[in-house]
Amino acid sequence: MPITLRDATAEDRDPVIALWRAAGLTRPWNDPETDYRLALENPASTVLVAEDGGDTPAGAIMVGFDGHRGWVYYLGVAPGRQRLGIGRSLMAAAEAWLQARDCPKIMFMVRTDNLPTRAFYAALGYEDQAVVTMGRRLDGR
Repeated sequence: MPITLRDATAEDRDPVIALWRAAGLTRPWNDPETDYRLALENPASTVLVAEDGGDTPAGAIMVGFDGHRGWVYYLGVAPGRQRLGIGRSLMAAAEAWLQARDCPKIMFMVRTDNLPTRAFYAALGYEDQAVVTMGRRLDGR
C-alpha cells in the first residue's frame, strides 16, 4: 500500500503519541502530550504523519526550525510496519519542510548506544557531528 504524508492535527495526538510510545521513543522525563501540542501551536514546528491505509498512523515525526538550524524529534514507525521505507519517507518530508523555510542544516540527537538508529541515519547520509550536547532542565523534573 502506498504511503501518504500529511500535517498532523489535534485529533491525531493520541494515536501519534501511542505510536511514539510503541516505538520506544518516549522517556519518563519527557511529556509527549505537551511536546505535540506545542509543535502544532508554533508556526516554526509541526508533526508529520505517515499513513499506509491502516487504522492507525504508520509513522510520525516532529520537526522544527529555530531560525538557525532545523531539528527533528520523535521519528517513529509503528512496530510491524518498520523496514518498509516509512522512516526514510518521513525524514525526506522533514527535510523538505525545512528546505521550504530556507533552513540551512538539519540536526537531531541519538543516544550513543542506539546503534540501530545510528545505522539508519548513516544509511540516509547523515554523519556524526563533532559537538557535545549539553542541557539542563528548566521545568523542575
